[in-house]
Amino acid sequence: MNRAVFILPAFAWLLAAIALPFALIVAISFGEATQGAPPFDWSFSLANYRLLLSDDLYWGALANAARIAGTSTLICLLVGYPMALAIVRARPQRRALLLFLVMLPFWTSFLIRVYAWMGLLRPTGFVNAALAEFGLIDAPLQLIANEFAVHLGIVYAYLPFMVLPLYATLEKLDASLLEAAHDLGVGPLRAFWRVTFPLSLPGVAAGALLVFIPASGEFVIPDLLGGPNSPMIGRVLWFEFFQNRDWPMACALATALAALLAVPLLLFDRLRSATR
Repeated sequence: MNRAVFILPAFAWLLAAIALPFALIVAISFGEATQGAPPFDWSFSLANYRLLLSDDLYWGALANAARIAGTSTLICLLVGYPMALAIVRARPQRRALLLFLVMLPFWTSFLIRVYAWMGLLRPTGFVNAALAEFGLIDAPLQLIANEFAVHLGIVYAYLPFMVLPLYATLEKLDASLLEAAHDLGVGPLRAFWRVTFPLSLPGVAAGALLVFIPASGEFVIPDLLGGPNSPMIGRVLWFEFFQNRDWPMACALATALAALLAVPLLLFDRLRSATR
């Protein structure tokens, strides 16, 4: 009874904030778009899902979102793992400062940071001006309105979500395991791949999920940095909601995206169970 007193408020919050809104989205996805207010009627039709399966636009947006989110997650891992390892191996007096620097971007509005990248990357921005000043380019580079800018924005925005879980996992590793590996004649690189990296896989999986899932549905970065040539699912959802005012189709897209993102969550849960 005492456990229920503490657990029920959490379940009530999850029910009100997540389960019921998602159930409403699923229910609307089976409706039909109308010109009224709200712009749909309650019915049961699979037309939206048939269109979702047959239209290349939606499949292309989903595939594009998965591809960009996947490559951005890999880049975050390649950049974030050395950062997390360096923080763990730094002096205890410096760890707090290094973690503070990792979390410092969160003190600034996300939208302002994306706008700052627009100013840096545009043809008349700081990056092109600096390259031209040093004589490295003769004409401005196209650093914005392409996938390069989208990857850069996503990696910049979500890199802390990779570093922090990795740090939490690496910080708990037993240093005596590496000492034992060195005593057995194993070099530093081989000890990393045979000892450190396998034991840090839960942190790798957690960081990958924290980056991949929000990046898959990202709207602001592709819209501001990618331009019209980055049809990710977040932009398609926005277009269906606010331009076409086709709420059932947008809800069907959101439901399909949630179903696809449930796959890595299940894989992570299996990995966590296997490493216990």
